[in-house]
Amino acid sequence: MRLGILGTGNIFSRYVTGLNTFPSLQIARVGDIDTTRAKEAAAEFGIVAWGDDQELYADDSLDIVVNLTPPVHHAATIKAALQAGQHVYVEKPLATTVADARGVLEVAVASGKLLGSAPDTFLGSASQTARKALDDGLIGEPIGASFFIGHSKAERWHPDPRFLFQAGGGPVLDMGPYSLAILVNLLGPISTVSASSRIGASVRTVTSPNRVVDTIDVDVPTHAAAIFSFASGAIATAQLSFDVWDSHLPHIEIYGTEGTLSLANPNHFDGDVRVKRHSDDEWIVLPPATALFGAVGTPEQHRRGLGVNDLAQALEGGPHRANSTFAFHVLEALCAIDDSSDQHLPITLQSTCSRPAPA
Repeated sequence: MRLGILGTGNIFSRYVTGLNTFPSLQIARVGDIDTTRAKEAAAEFGIVAWGDDQELYADDSLDIVVNLTPPVHHAATIKAALQAGQHVYVEKPLATTVADARGVLEVAVASGKLLGSAPDTFLGSASQTARKALDDGLIGEPIGASFFIGHSKAERWHPDPRFLFQAGGGPVLDMGPYSLAILVNLLGPISTVSASSRIGASVRTVTSPNRVVDTIDVDVPTHAAAIFSFASGAIATAQLSFDVWDSHLPHIEIYGTEGTLSLANPNHFDGDVRVKRHSDDEWIVLPPATALFGAVGTPEQHRRGLGVNDLAQALEGGPHRANSTFAFHVLEALCAIDDSSDQHLPITLQSTCSRPAPA
């Protein structure tokens, strides 16, 4: 499969590193509206062809466009690639609004092309190990779950974190997809969402050594509490915040009639999955159910690409797990957080999805 990568921002190198681990995937072109950046990225990673976004769409030798543009540009750039005849894999979120995402899905159907979307960390060994444990009945019937998202402290390391505090960002749409995608993979689709959210500090100070801005005006809620009711009957509670700098809270836990599962950072593909059944004296680390994508505790853990490979395999007839219907459902559930907060009412979701096939 010949790949074109659109966008050369902060996560570009992580995708190149990850995609290069798959012999069947070849990065053939890089595109960016800033052609100087595209040229530099191509030279750094030995990518033969480079140019602007229009040249990438026009390259009919490409099978898949990997869309790494900022979230506010996802809807338009996905449509452009699909209409140019290319399959697309896009970084999360699918779009910044439910309406835009629905429009993207309509174009995907009309084009006859496959659309995949991050987050794909639920394809990693940690989430798949937890999935096997649940499918095997290790903790009985899942009753509840919880996840907690704290501050990524991006102001300290990201050169331009403005997008994290504008439409399409915030803890809900920036970090929320990782945790919620894992829970939907584990527990199935969500039926209703109840939540409350607010802006913490209205102005953020950027201290990154190579920053391009000194302060950011915050336009989206940065602290939210939510309850997700699943069609299966399970209930999950969540805190999503860019105002919690430090805590001792777990990343994700699943509570069953016979025990508890505890998962590692949902932003990583791999990590320990621990279980403690009611009859156990100690927590037990489960053996990984699938091969590791990157060595835990090393820079390999930050690379990306499983979702792109998932799309490539689907084009060869395999199951498409990180698909657009799944991503749309996760996005609708996350967007319902602000809707519920604004309306002071629970929100019933209009979409649903299937649990992806276990890997």
